[in-house]
Amino acid sequence: MIERRPFEALGGADHGWLKAKHHFSFASYHDPKRMGVGALRVWNDDEIAPNTGFPPHPHRDMEIITYVREGAITHQDSLGNAGRTNAGDVQVMSAGSGIRHAEYNLEPQATRLFQIWIEPTRSGGQPTWGAKPFPRGERAGKLATLASGFPEDEGALPIRAEARVLGATLKKGESVDYEIGAARKGYLVPAAGAVEVNGVRLEARDGGAIENEEKVTITALEDAEIVLVDAAA
Repeated sequence: MIERRPFEALGGADHGWLKAKHHFSFASYHDPKRMGVGALRVWNDDEIAPNTGFPPHPHRDMEIITYVREGAITHQDSLGNAGRTNAGDVQVMSAGSGIRHAEYNLEPQATRLFQIWIEPTRSGGQPTWGAKPFPRGERAGKLATLASGFPEDEGALPIRAEARVLGATLKKGESVDYEIGAARKGYLVPAAGAVEVNGVRLEARDGGAIENEEKVTITALEDAEIVLVDAAA
């Protein structure tokens, strides 16, 4: 089953410097029917105004993946890590036993990103942060694993969850298959372009909740960029 969640029907908030859409319950937006998909707890579609951002704040026991769609985000944290993640690239923070971090848009234009939270397999542990470039051209016509809790996924940023975050860029008419398994759950969002997932059309920034599907076939109805999370139920 693929359940389409239209972008215009998502919860959200406009803080001026931050325009956010929430695929699942988050902050002041609460919908008991949308608390997450398996271990996937948060998927926020954020637009951050130039020279603004999230000031230092704490997290613990959560895997936080940031997929930058446009612009760049600059990270700072209480471990002394600092870095700038550009459009198309990914950063991962394992909050573990506790970490404080800030995320700023220091660019002259708006930064647009997906913020994805996945519940870890175990609580606690030393917090970590990492970032990596994933050139869009290198995932043209195929799914690339961006972050993973599975040791066989070499080259992906590590997370402490039985989950994968994957991305692809597809030309109009191209298709990719992914064996998810009926015992797991998934969520797919086109960052750009319309796609069809097992016959269900998703427009740009719609969500597609995946359940009881052995395999998904993703077909680009126009040039598209997609992000897919495969998570434990």
